[in-house]
Amino acid sequence: MKKRTITSRQAAAFGEFLREEERSAATVEKYLREMRLFAAFLGGDEVSKAAVARWKASLLEKNYQPATVNGKLSALDRFLSFLGWEDCRVKHLRLQRRVFRESTRELTKEEYERLIAAAVKAGKERLSLLMETICATGIRVSEVRYITRKAAQLGRAEVSLKGKIRTILIPGKLCRKLLKYARKNKIASGELFLTRSGRPLSRKQIWAEMKALCKKAGVDAGKVFPHNLRHLFARTFYRVCRDVARLADVLGHSSIETTRIYLISTGVEHAQTLEQMCLVS
Repeated sequence: MKKRTITSRQAAAFGEFLREEERSAATVEKYLREMRLFAAFLGGDEVSKAAVARWKASLLEKNYQPATVNGKLSALDRFLSFLGWEDCRVKHLRLQRRVFRESTRELTKEEYERLIAAAVKAGKERLSLLMETICATGIRVSEVRYITRKAAQLGRAEVSLKGKIRTILIPGKLCRKLLKYARKNKIASGELFLTRSGRPLSRKQIWAEMKALCKKAGVDAGKVFPHNLRHLFARTFYRVCRDVARLADVLGHSSIETTRIYLISTGVEHAQTLEQMCLVS
């Protein structure tokens, strides 16, 4: 039997396969990164179920969170399946559904408002408007490119991602701000959030610009990243409509189970619920 080793040609073919499946750029990057980390762990040794099990054990020894370990294994599973090496896959860690999450990771509305104020004070108009756009519509950072001048004029954007097309409604007040920004920056058509050279903003750049606001806004940097704005939108939307199925459609989730993750209460809220039950005399 031919020795199973990971080559650069296989990696390139895997990346092309993922792109043909119309996976997002972030997903392709993640899958390739995890595959390369596994390859580096092997150090040229043969791929086997025992080798994957050793990698899994090493991740746990490095104190990676169980969910993170499973995410890495999922990416590697996809690569192994692509090569037809399903027999090398190992079982994922069994996780109990979380009842609550740590409040240290949840961005509050008040903190969000402080970030916006800090961006405005620093003269970062593009950044403040971008954060408001993500938070007021619930779009993914990879969907920012669909916020165009035409979308602002129509009050909605047609988003095509992961093989699905959905309509994102844009609040009227936000539309007016977006159109004012477009006029000011002489953007007659196309995407609104661009670099000075006219290129789309990258995920990395958006992340870095948001992180730079933390100290001025007095917000823990661990809470500040684009996807947390989407989480804030989800929690706020659900408090208004109390319809998880509708929220799933708005967010573009295929499974309601994914949406429920966004709605897990914090430890503080969970403790308050237990106190309100009054079951201790």
